Amino acid sequence: MIPRRRFLQAAAATTAAATLTATPARAANRTQSEGTLTDLGPASVASPLGNGEFVGGVLYAGSRGLSPNVVGAYDLAKDSVTTHFDIPTGVGIWAMCRVGTDVYVGTHARSDLYRIDTVANQVTKVAEYPDHYIWTMASSPDGKVYLGTSEPGRVWEYDPATSTSRDLGQPAPGEAYVRSIQADDRYVYAGIGTHAHLIAIDRATGEKRELLPPAVADRDWVASLAMSDTHLAGGMNSLAELLVLEKAAPQNHKVVKATAAGEKYIVSVLIHDGYVYFAGRPSGTFYRYHLATERLEVLGVPYFEAATHRLLAHEGRIYGIQDSAVFVYDPATGSIDYVNLVQRGFRSAPEEPMSVHSDGRRVYVGGKGGADIHDVATGKVTRLGIAGEPKTLITVGDTTYLGVYTQAALYAHRPGQTEARLIARTGNQQDRPRDLAHDPATGLIVMPTQPEPGHMNGALSLYSPGTGTFETYRPVVERQTVYSVAARHGVAYLGTLIQEGLGLPPVTTTARLAAFDLVRRKLLWQLEPVPGARQISSLSLGRTGTLYGMASTGEVFEFDLRSRKVTRTIKVGAKGGELFVTGRVAYCTDGDAIYKIDLVAFTAKPIVEGLAGQWFGGEPKLALDPSHRALYAVRGRNLVRVAIAGR
Repeated sequence: MIPRRRFLQAAAATTAAATLTATPARAANRTQSEGTLTDLGPASVASPLGNGEFVGGVLYAGSRGLSPNVVGAYDLAKDSVTTHFDIPTGVGIWAMCRVGTDVYVGTHARSDLYRIDTVANQVTKVAEYPDHYIWTMASSPDGKVYLGTSEPGRVWEYDPATSTSRDLGQPAPGEAYVRSIQADDRYVYAGIGTHAHLIAIDRATGEKRELLPPAVADRDWVASLAMSDTHLAGGMNSLAELLVLEKAAPQNHKVVKATAAGEKYIVSVLIHDGYVYFAGRPSGTFYRYHLATERLEVLGVPYFEAATHRLLAHEGRIYGIQDSAVFVYDPATGSIDYVNLVQRGFRSAPEEPMSVHSDGRRVYVGGKGGADIHDVATGKVTRLGIAGEPKTLITVGDTTYLGVYTQAALYAHRPGQTEARLIARTGNQQDRPRDLAHDPATGLIVMPTQPEPGHMNGALSLYSPGTGTFETYRPVVERQTVYSVAARHGVAYLGTLIQEGLGLPPVTTTARLAAFDLVRRKLLWQLEPVPGARQISSLSLGRTGTLYGMASTGEVFEFDLRSRKVTRTIKVGAKGGELFVTGRVAYCTDGDAIYKIDLVAFTAKPIVEGLAGQWFGGEPKLALDPSHRALYAVRGRNLVRVAIAGR
């Protein structure tokens, strides 16, 4: 097994090598007029994988977040990726299955189905579906393809013989996700969330039957699923439990608890040769459970904290698909090897970035599996590998803090370090950091988070670098997620999002502005500053007593903290994004343009247009250089520096 540090360094070097050294940002003339744009090259270059499938001795691995996404053919005998197949639509590949020598690929946002003819090396789009995500696919013994989708949670059947699709409906009406699926000669088995169900659908009649034992009916998900002739095995979140049951007698079941400290998710499952192999997260631990003896074994940690997207068996070995790489477990020897597919020719490409931040000397761009760090002076790009997705960053002193999805984790990184240090995971059913702020009065780092899918109430976590304490408060604003935060003089000002955990219908209608006392640890007040706003996307403090915010409606508001009233509003962008106050002006973005707001006259004008920033999830970001002379944004998928006057 390759040590984690050495593998991270190798992966970072490989990714960085695929990134051209861009124009140094500091080389831009400081006297540039406001709005002058300097292109710094691809913001974040990656090669994240979402799934894989074997045909003979070739592993077909699908990417996610690239444009276009690709399926790379890794030939085991040649130890190289020999061919790439472009998948032109969708933002990622989560679902793959095989029928004979054909590989089927399902995309999301939009949901299209492709067939790769591995004999003729041809790609054909064969179907499209109205649902947002194709999460999972499986083929039946007679060669039909079954797909599980979300929004709503639905099952589709595609028949390659007739090139037609059949809607098998929602296995659990009202549930948003079909996250796992298997099929035999009679039934389709669908694993459901955000309230767990395991439904058997009769392929001939469409009749549906619940297989989930009553003892685990209160779980969140059956999020991963595997099948043999006699058994089903599914990973249940968020208690890291493996459910094993007999297909013919579901009442005969076992619940196996993953044993690694802090384990929450079973992310992939495989039944092979009398064992159930499964992978956990956040630990990244690889397990197996013996069906006959009911013995659980920990086989190792191929890559600390990494998610395993698929487990496959091939010629006696077990293959685990992870970001940019595959681990290989040999049951005969107990060895685990790592195969970096990028080093073997898998295509790296610009991804949809998730965050951007400047510490003045470096610009961090968060993406899948870490962050690209752009050196402002030299233009050199290095990769900071993290087993997760940096959603938000802030620098305090010589330390940059990163809020990382999943597990709502907080990391710390100092210049020159090859790895980021894990400070804490939020717990409390949280998984998605939304913002970071620092309060000089208390020294606290403030991190709001969104709950896991299907769960209520976001949280607010407070980290003290001085004492090392990490404390979480939930709920803060009842039945909402805190999305944005600004802090001053011992008070954190909070902007909310009406969405709680994904898949859970909002129970409130309007985003709120609130104040939280960081000393007494209590909510002081809350109100609704912008009618009909779904979220307050950003907050920034102005002169003493004044707070500015941007709402999902594209409106910027001025708020008097003494009177607790909105004093002025202005429609700026098409939707909400980041907002920064610097002196008597503010800058904000809706992802397509950057606007300058005169805070005295309260008027706005665009200084850059036509960015068409391809942000992951459509959430536009912006970074302010500490000098207040530049902003960093994304044009398409390239990082750009925008000169500003800062006044």
